[in-house]
Amino acid sequence: MKAPYTVSFGSFLFGIFFMLIKKLIRTVPDYPKPGIMFRDITTLIKDPIGLNLVVKEFCSRYARLRIDKVVGIESRGFIIGAPIAYELGVGFIPIRKKGKLPPPKIALEYQLEYGTDTLEIKQGDGKAVIVDDVLATGGTMNAAEQLALNAGYNVTDKLVLINLKFLNSELSIKSLIEYE
Repeated sequence: MKAPYTVSFGSFLFGIFFMLIKKLIRTVPDYPKPGIMFRDITTLIKDPIGLNLVVKEFCSRYARLRIDKVVGIESRGFIIGAPIAYELGVGFIPIRKKGKLPPPKIALEYQLEYGTDTLEIKQGDGKAVIVDDVLATGGTMNAAEQLALNAGYNVTDKLVLINLKFLNSELSIKSLIEYE
């Protein structure tokens, strides 16, 4: 059963929406190592109202843009991206880690803080929005955008649930929640 919630950034309810969503995100100190404040979205996505509000807010941004696809980055981008695609009535395209998609596929190796990683996607077309859960340094999001472009998608926007601004203050990627 879908809840009849509609919230938009221009509405009076945004302040309440923002406080509820942020309250549902659990902070885990010193995980996965000392000094890190891990933002755990599992507490948000297990709450039916919280998850519904996030999906509805993401959808309100893209309903008028007439996108064709939602591209989600493995794995938590799938959790957010698939219900957005469903609500918008568009396709969902997963970006997977190396070796998870059968051929044919397009791959892109990119730099991490300590080493490299590889992302893969199926070739396609159409206007797409890329979604993920958390933006830290921006390396994975930038690689995902390049990969989607290489695969034939016209990336019109990028959106994350949480932006850790203290790690990427120069990037301008839309987010619902920011931690400075």
